[in-house]
Amino acid sequence: MSKYSQHGKWTISSSDDDDGDELPSSKTASSAHPTRVMDSNHNTRPPVSFQSSKQIYHAPLAPATVAEVKDEPDDPLPVPGLKAKADVKAEADVKPLSGKRIKDQEESGWALSDSDGDDDAVGAGNEAKDPTSMRAPSPKAKKPKVEKNERPPSPNGRLYYIDEPDDFFETHVPCLNDTYRLYLNKVTGLDKKYNTGALHIRDILSPLFGTLKESVQFNYCFDIAWMVEQYPPEFRDRPVLIVHGDKREAKARLLQQAQPFPHLRFCQAKLDIAFGTHHTKMMLLWYEEGFRVVITTSNLIRADWYQKTQGLWLSPLFPRLPDGSPSSDGESPTLFKKDLLEYLASYRAPELGEWIQRIREHDLSETRVYLIGSTPGRYVGADMERWGHLRLRKLLYDHSIPVPDDEIWPVIGQFSSIGSMGLDKTKWLAGEFQRTLTTLGKSSVRQDPPIHLVYPSVDDVRNSLEGYPAGGSLPYSIQTAQKQLWLHSYFHRWKADTTGRSQAMPHIKIYMRASPDFSKLAWFLITSANLSKAAWGALEKNNSQVMVRSYELGVLYLPSAFDMAFFPVQKNPFPATSASKAFPVPIDLPPQPYLNTDQPWIWNIPHNQAPDTHGNIWVPS
Repeated sequence: MSKYSQHGKWTISSSDDDDGDELPSSKTASSAHPTRVMDSNHNTRPPVSFQSSKQIYHAPLAPATVAEVKDEPDDPLPVPGLKAKADVKAEADVKPLSGKRIKDQEESGWALSDSDGDDDAVGAGNEAKDPTSMRAPSPKAKKPKVEKNERPPSPNGRLYYIDEPDDFFETHVPCLNDTYRLYLNKVTGLDKKYNTGALHIRDILSPLFGTLKESVQFNYCFDIAWMVEQYPPEFRDRPVLIVHGDKREAKARLLQQAQPFPHLRFCQAKLDIAFGTHHTKMMLLWYEEGFRVVITTSNLIRADWYQKTQGLWLSPLFPRLPDGSPSSDGESPTLFKKDLLEYLASYRAPELGEWIQRIREHDLSETRVYLIGSTPGRYVGADMERWGHLRLRKLLYDHSIPVPDDEIWPVIGQFSSIGSMGLDKTKWLAGEFQRTLTTLGKSSVRQDPPIHLVYPSVDDVRNSLEGYPAGGSLPYSIQTAQKQLWLHSYFHRWKADTTGRSQAMPHIKIYMRASPDFSKLAWFLITSANLSKAAWGALEKNNSQVMVRSYELGVLYLPSAFDMAFFPVQKNPFPATSASKAFPVPIDLPPQPYLNTDQPWIWNIPHNQAPDTHGNIWVPS
C-alpha cells in the first residue's frame, strides 16, 4: 500500500500494517567496535547496502548473527559481502552474507553508525514490525577473507574515519563559557574555529579538569575498549562503574568486553516495564580535588564523538564539604543536589550507594540548572511530578516568568528519534505534552502557540559529513511514520550554520521556548529524551497516573536561576568566550520549515534517488 503526505510517498507491503510488538534484541557494542544492531527504539535495523559507483557493500545486521560474534582482537578481518556492480538492479539478486563483524569496523566505514538513534519508537510499546526481512543469514554462507592487516574497502572512502589532527585535543584548560557550562562536542573535519570551546570526551577525562580517582559511566551503548582508551594513561586503571540496561545475552557480551579490564565494575539498571531502555548518559567524576557531574547526549562509542552534533553540561568542580557537615549542606538554589540523589536512589542499586554518600559530602551550591530525569514506573499523586514531562511542567510553573502575548512565543523541539504518538495530534503531542511545553509561570495559555519540530530531512542526511550512514542514528521507522502523517506538518530542517554543524547530523536533543523574533529564550533544556511517550511519560487512568518506561536525564536552564528575565540568544557561539551572557543555542533560529518537496529521514526504506557525499545510496535489503 502507499501512504501520501505533503512530504512524500512511501510504499510498503500490506503485511507491514500490523501493530505487533517486537521484543528487544541484542544491543551492546563489542570490545573492538559497536555491535548494536537495533536502534534504541527497539526497532531492529534492516540489513543495509551501501552502493557506490563500483561496489555493492552489504551490512547485514541481524540480531541472531551478532549473538554469535567473537571479537577476538587477532581474528582475521572478514570483509562485508561485495560484488562488482553492473547496476543498482543487481542489488536485488545479492543475498546477505554472514553478519560476523569486522574487528576494525569503525575504520572500515561500511556499517551503520551504532549510536542509539534514539530509543523510543518501540519504546512507546506499540510499534509495527520492520517491513524488511530480518532473517538471520545462513550460517553456511561463505565468508570472504582478507589478509589480517588489510583494511576492507569502505563505501565512505578509505579516509572516512580519519585520525584527528594533532591540535584537536586540548593541552591546557580551554576558553569555555563558564556562565552556562553548555558545550558541544568537537566534530572532526570542521574549521578549527567551530571546535574552539567544544569538548571531546578525551578532553573531559583529561588531567586538565582534575586528578581523577574514580568514575561512573551511565549510558545506553558502550564500546568498552574505546571507552577505556579515552581515559589518559595515568588514569586508565582507576576504578570505573558502568551503569547499563543490558540483559541476558547483551549483558553477557558486555561483561565479556570488560574481561581485559579488571578495574571495571557493572551496575544493571532495573527495567521493569516492557520496551523501556536505560538511555541516561551521565558521568560522575571523583577527583582528589572534588567532584564533577557531566550530563551528555553521546553514547560511549567513537561514532558518537566523531562527526555528529552532541551536547553536554559540564558542572563546576564541586569542593568537599568540611568534615562533620550535615548532608543537607551544599545545596543549590535549584535543589540540584537533592534531585541528583533522588535520581540515583531510584535505581535501587547497592553499587551506587558509595556514590550517593560521596555526593552528600560535596558542596553543589554553585549549580544553576535544574535536573529533569525519567525513571521507569507508574506514579500517582505527588509522585507524578517527580519525573518526565510532568516534572518539566512543575518547574516551568514554579520558576518561569509569564510573558505578554505568550501565545505567539513558539516552542521548539529538536531530537534524533520519534516514537508513536497516536493517530492524531490530540492523543499526546498536542495534548498533555504541549500543555507542559507551553507552561510559563502561573499564566494560562489562551490559544496554542506554534510548535516547531526540528528533524533532519533526507537531503540533510544525504549531504552530511557521514552521508547516508548518519541515518543509522536517526531511526524514524516507516511503521511509525505512516501512522502519524499529521506530525510531518510540524517538521523543520536541521540547520546549524551558526555553530558550523549543519553537516554534522544531530544526536543532541534540545527543547526551548523562544520569543516571536527568536532573539531571546524563556527557557532551554538539553536532555537524552527524544520525542516519545516512553522517554517523557504518558498519562493513564483518566489522568490520575503517569507511566514512564525509560531512564532519561537532562538539565533545564531557567533565566530566574541566572538573575535574568530572559536568555539573549548568542548569534556567534564560536569561538567561545569565557563569560558571555548570551545563550549558545546550538541550532539556527528561526527554524526552517520543510518545503513540500522535503521528506523526513526514514531509516528503513530505500534512499536511492541521489548519491550521498561519499557517492553511495541507501538500500535496505
